[in-house]
Amino acid sequence: MAHSHSHTPQNTNARRLLWAFAITTLFMVAEVIGGLVSGSLALLADAGHMLTDAAALLVALVAVQFARRPPNTRHTFGWLRLTTLAAFVNAIALVVITILIVWEAIQRFYQPQPVAGGMMLIVAFAGLAANIASFWILHRGSEEKNLNVRAAALHVLGDLLGSVGAIVAALVILWTGWTPIDPILSVLVSCLVLRSAWSLLKESVNELLEGAPGAIDIESLKRKLSRSIPEVRNVHHVHLWLVGEKPLITLHVQVIPPHDHDALLGRIHHFLAHEYQIEHATVQMEYQPCEGPNCDLNEHDHSGHAHHHH
Repeated sequence: MAHSHSHTPQNTNARRLLWAFAITTLFMVAEVIGGLVSGSLALLADAGHMLTDAAALLVALVAVQFARRPPNTRHTFGWLRLTTLAAFVNAIALVVITILIVWEAIQRFYQPQPVAGGMMLIVAFAGLAANIASFWILHRGSEEKNLNVRAAALHVLGDLLGSVGAIVAALVILWTGWTPIDPILSVLVSCLVLRSAWSLLKESVNELLEGAPGAIDIESLKRKLSRSIPEVRNVHHVHLWLVGEKPLITLHVQVIPPHDHDALLGRIHHFLAHEYQIEHATVQMEYQPCEGPNCDLNEHDHSGHAHHHH
């Protein structure tokens, strides 16, 4: 059991997620009841938001549990991608809920509904307190930079704003009796939801489509590699992708035949790990120049040929 300390970030993540999930679910139910009793759409919008939060947290919890499973012969990466898939499903759910709320808000503009402001205010304040609690719990855990914990914290933050919107609407209704403020603010809350959903969707789709991480420019990686290691003449067939937020790379390098093959390989690995934080690299070394049509497969950069004067 000497290695158990390596799992602590996962365990604390799971515990944080579980707490946040319990708090969120409890208050979501309270907000749905409050929204129905008081007739407030802003509360229901916030509850809808909390529902996706609860889903996000549940999905994150399941993903953290699955990500612990060791890799096997069928799933050589383990279950790391599950977290990405979870974020993706979650983002789509958010979009659907937003559409429903906006639709209902449009109906309400034409037929205003009575809203019980006092009841609404109490429930909205309780919801705000719950959101602050779960955000605080999750944010202490963000140093692991896990996509799901981050997604969950993002949700809860959006929720916080949602509860503030409901509080504002309740106060306006209590002071002026102007009920259209309720659907107006529910639409604003929905826009917040949509914003977090969109960024989540983009990140998860990029990872599911084997996209390269946005932070790494492959062309400049190729140039830098051949500049910083003189034996490297040309870099081609570069593939870079993410699994569970960990970057992986495969590449072919054409090199001047070294005295020490392994040492040169070590230097290439060291370069990738230090310059780009890529820990998992598969490097194929070649001594002949790359010939034939395949050399230009996904290559637009012939700068490598400039190095032939070595």
